[in-house]
Amino acid sequence: MTPPASSAIIAVLAGDGVGPEVANAARAVLDAVARKSSRRFEFVESLIGGAAIDATGSPLPTDTVAACKRADAVLLGAVGGPKWDDPSATVRPEQGLLAIRKALALFANIRPTRVHPSTAAASPLKPDRLAGVDLVFVRELTGGIYFGAKKLEAVGTGERASDECSYTTEEIERIVRVAASLARTRSRKLVSVDKANVLETSRLWRRVTTRVMRDEFPDVALEHLLVDSTAMELIRAPSRFDVIVTENMFGDILTDEVATLAGSIGLLPSASLGLADGKTTRRRGLYEPIHGSAPTIAGKGTVNPIGAILSAAMLLRYSLDMEAEAVTIERAVDRTLDRGIGTPDIVTPSVTTTQLTEAIIDSFE
Repeated sequence: MTPPASSAIIAVLAGDGVGPEVANAARAVLDAVARKSSRRFEFVESLIGGAAIDATGSPLPTDTVAACKRADAVLLGAVGGPKWDDPSATVRPEQGLLAIRKALALFANIRPTRVHPSTAAASPLKPDRLAGVDLVFVRELTGGIYFGAKKLEAVGTGERASDECSYTTEEIERIVRVAASLARTRSRKLVSVDKANVLETSRLWRRVTTRVMRDEFPDVALEHLLVDSTAMELIRAPSRFDVIVTENMFGDILTDEVATLAGSIGLLPSASLGLADGKTTRRRGLYEPIHGSAPTIAGKGTVNPIGAILSAAMLLRYSLDMEAEAVTIERAVDRTLDRGIGTPDIVTPSVTTTQLTEAIIDSFE
């Protein structure tokens, strides 16, 4: 049966560890949004990661891929854990995450980082370094070294391993356009990160980025930075950045560095997006907090759900064209943090995952 036009199908891939807990929190907030709007959400649960390996032998069953392709958006919890933590295993939970991004053609990872005054004390950086930090990373997600050819061969008495890193002009163009379009809605400044003094892929990246910005976004200022300099500047003066675009591996590393600025990795959301549908600004997307499965606290009711809840807000914004509702969630999170309510990773005394979720819902209901 086809849902009515006012309905949206959301595939929920809870995953492993704390994944189900934060996914449930995000669902509760989306249910609260539905109660206040004319939209209705149909949630379809599917397996991914370690849970999928245990049930089917695959980290991404074909049924999960089919469910995600039928859905308007995908909400993900987390994947992985000690049970499946052998990096030499032929089947691993993380393969499910890489595969679903590829299957849905999700090439652009959006990771915003904003430091809330009430959580700044939890950051390892001094407060004066955190003032005004409000930046967004745009990371290319389906190219680069993670998806390149891999080789392991015997050499004498030892071994040689290699991982190919490659990018095409088209891959670079499309991610730069996403980042520049976002920068155009903010401060009209874009930093492109590469290693053009060493890597051929980075030299191509810099040439293509320069051309796209000159020809298509002349109103957006472009700055090129080397990845090592960027890593230093993100600690020394993070507020100088607004929108940053970079390739897959560099983005993976730098966004984890940036996560420490906010005070807790549990606070930060992300969106992995495909191309716009051609008729509207909507994009197919997968939305998840940037933290992992945190197996040491799974089931204890102490995981921070804010990253997942803000991911739900991004889901509304990018995949369902519900900007007002997205802003409502983000403001409710801010109001809750203003009141000093949080899980153990950010405040003492603290509340449970469920209590924090309920407080956020109360803030906008």
